[in-house]
This record gives sequence, structure tokens and C-alpha cells, in this order.
Amino acid sequence: MNPRSIRFRLIMWYAGLLTGAFLLFSVTLYQVLRNYLESSLAQTLSRRSEQITASLMAGMDKTGERYVADQIAARYAPENYERFIRLTRPDGSVLYASGRTASFDPTRLPPLTVNDVKGDFVQKELLRDGRLLLVTVKVFQANDGRRFLIESGGPMAPIETILSHLLFSLLIGVPLLGLVAVGGGFLLVGRALAPVVKIAQSAEQITLHNLNERLPLTKTGDELEHLSLALNRMIARLSDAFEHNRRFLADASHELRTPLAAWRGEMESVVEQTRDLPELRDRAGSALEEVDRLAKIVEALFAISRLDAGEAQQEWARFDLAPLAASTTEQMSLLAEDKGVSVSCKVQGKVSVDGDRARIKQVVVNLLDNAIKYTPSGGSINLDVSAREDKAVIEVADTGIGIPPNALPHIFERFFRVDKARSRDAGGAGLGLAIVKSICVAHGGQVRVESEEGHGSRFKVELPLARPGQRQTN
Repeated sequence: MNPRSIRFRLIMWYAGLLTGAFLLFSVTLYQVLRNYLESSLAQTLSRRSEQITASLMAGMDKTGERYVADQIAARYAPENYERFIRLTRPDGSVLYASGRTASFDPTRLPPLTVNDVKGDFVQKELLRDGRLLLVTVKVFQANDGRRFLIESGGPMAPIETILSHLLFSLLIGVPLLGLVAVGGGFLLVGRALAPVVKIAQSAEQITLHNLNERLPLTKTGDELEHLSLALNRMIARLSDAFEHNRRFLADASHELRTPLAAWRGEMESVVEQTRDLPELRDRAGSALEEVDRLAKIVEALFAISRLDAGEAQQEWARFDLAPLAASTTEQMSLLAEDKGVSVSCKVQGKVSVDGDRARIKQVVVNLLDNAIKYTPSGGSINLDVSAREDKAVIEVADTGIGIPPNALPHIFERFFRVDKARSRDAGGAGLGLAIVKSICVAHGGQVRVESEEGHGSRFKVELPLARPGQRQTN
């Protein structure tokens, strides 16, 4: 996937934001749960201290200290429940202290005196075995004025166990949720961009010959619908502009044919009448040549306008391309012989196509004529016709002067000439290859060129083969 594409960036943004939200939620959950468990344990220990104070310490002056110690051991059994209780007298001696448990050893806790405590407080002590003990401290003042210190605590091991399980689950869950976010983002972005893909595919199918087609509309009222409407309006404007240019070109070419024909007739008459005036006859002959060249340009423009209008399909028929190429090569070989260039034709079996026979012949003629013009004396031209997969292929290779690399992208443009002066002397107007391309496009094919300056050129035409049983276009 292209990292610069909209699809990739949307997926990454979606997955990143969702994963970030999961991560923030996980950190918040871990911290909240930790605070809750610690607070819950602190409240439990604090209530135990309050219970000891209210139920036992309040009557200690009557029951005695021994009774209080025995009742704490009997009622609360701190060793059995992994709890810690310690009562300290005002002089620092211990009245009662719970014994060792499986989780921790209370004797490791440093002793406290009443003077060390200012009010109730909560503290954490780190023992040597690495466990944490949460301790609440409360000061009780007896009726005789003595102040006792009550310490109550419990191990943090259960809390740490719960938190470790939660952390393990989050460490596995967050990456999995990230992967789910990427997959979900891929599906969601794919569905969101599906109309864009359809619009792009439809736009790729619209060419000069089917500008009446329009892009699909999604009736959602969103930006994609507005984009489709705007593009369809643009295509409509382009269609109107192309149709206007096409009509202008056809009308102009048609209107120019008649005066050019009359002009040509007049110039031929002038040439005949000035036989005895050599200077005037040469000028008239030169003007006649220009008239002939202009007439050819007009005919070429008229042919291109007809091809752009789709009129080529009106005369389609199924025929074998091989004998057509062979006969055309034979006809063009006379022109090549005058220049000292050899022309050969190689045909590989029957090559059936559906199309306008006259137009396809014009393709072969234009390619051979172009090769003959730019192949010096002693050179050679090879025409090859074959069927490859589902394509009919016409290749014309010559040993001519070749085409400069900077001219290759423009070689099929109308009125483009690599060397304008040389092309004009050769009788070219830069429309021959443009006509070849228009004919190929009108037949659903294409034309390409490979050339190296000074080493000749190779033109390759590909046309769809006629399929067996397919109904031909008439």
C-alpha cells in the first residue's frame, strides 16, 4: 500500500487515534483500580482500628490490658487472615503484636511511639522480601490520660496480583485492539472510498469517443455527490467544446475542398497555357504543388474529423489483414524502388479483424510511406503481420534516420514534425501519424513507436482480433 495514499493515511489516523484512546483508557483503568484497591484496604484497616478502639480499648481500665490482647487475638486472628495488628504503650513497650504470616514478618517493621505520630496517617513500608505493607496508625487516649498507639495493616500482595493480571491482560489486549482497529479501519475506509474508486474507474473509461457518458452518482448529499456532479458538468462542457471543434473542423475541411479543387483546375490550366513561358510556367507549377499539398492537408483533416465522430464503424466488416498488408506492401514497393530502398513483408498465417478495410489499409500506407521518406538509399523496411494472443499486430521497422528522444512523446500529435523544413520538402504536413493513431483508436487499438536516432524506427500497431462467433459490426 502506498504510504502517501489517502487510504493509508486514513487507516493510520483511525488506527492511531483508536489505539491511543485504548491505551489512555488502559492507563486510566490501571491507575483508578490501583487507587481504589489501596483506598479500600486503607478503609478496611481504619475501620478495624476503630472497632478495636470502641469495643476493647474503651473499657481497658476495667478489663485490663491482658484481656484486650487476648480478645484481639481471638476475635480478629490477624495471623490467619494475613493481617497485622500492634498496640504500643505510652512508654514504647508493646502491649500486643500479631505474629508472622506467610506474606510478611511484622517484626521487620520499625517500632513507633506515640510521640512519633501526629494524628492519623497512612504509610507504605517496603520490606526486604519485596512486598508492600499498608499501615494505618491511630492514637487512643484512655480515661486515665494514657495514650496508646494502634497499628493495623495488611499485605499489598493480593492487590499487586490483581494489578499484574490486569496489566498482563492490557498488554495483550491493547495490541490486539490495535490490530482490530487497523482491520476495521481498512474495511471502513475501503467502504468510504468505494464511490471514489467507482468514479475513477468510470472516468478512465471516458474518452473522446464517448463523452456522452457520465460518472455514477451516489445519492448521499455529501461531498462525493457534489464531486460527481461537478465532474459530470465538466465532462458536459468538454463534450460541447469537442463537438464544436469537430463540427468546425469538418465544416472547414468540407468548405475548403470545393475552392481548392477549382483552384487546382485553374492552376493546371495556367500551366498548360504557359508552356512557352518557362519562368511563368515554373511559378505556376510551384503554386500548383502548394495547392496539391494544401488539398492533401484538407483531406487529412476531413478524415480525422470523420474518425473522431465515429463514422469509421459505419463501414466495418470482417477481413484478413495478411493479404491486405501484402498487397499494400507490393504497391508501396514501387515508390521505395525509386529511392533505392528495399521493402519486404512477412505474414504469419491468417489474421482476421473487424474494421474498415480502407482505413486499415491507410494505416499500412501511412506507416510505409513514413518509413520510405526517412530511410536513406540502400536501407531496408520490414513489415510484419501476426496474431499474438488476442491482438492483431502490424510492425513496420526501418533502418532510417530515427527519431530524437525528445520528439517521441509528440510524434502522433497533429501537425507535429521533427524537422519542419525537411518534412515540408518531403511533402509531409505532420498529419500522417496522427491519422494512424485516430484510426487505431477508432478500432479499439493502439500504436506505439520505438526509435533510436541514427538507427531506425519500429512502429507497432495492435488491433483486436476478430473472435470466432462474434457478430461483426456493420
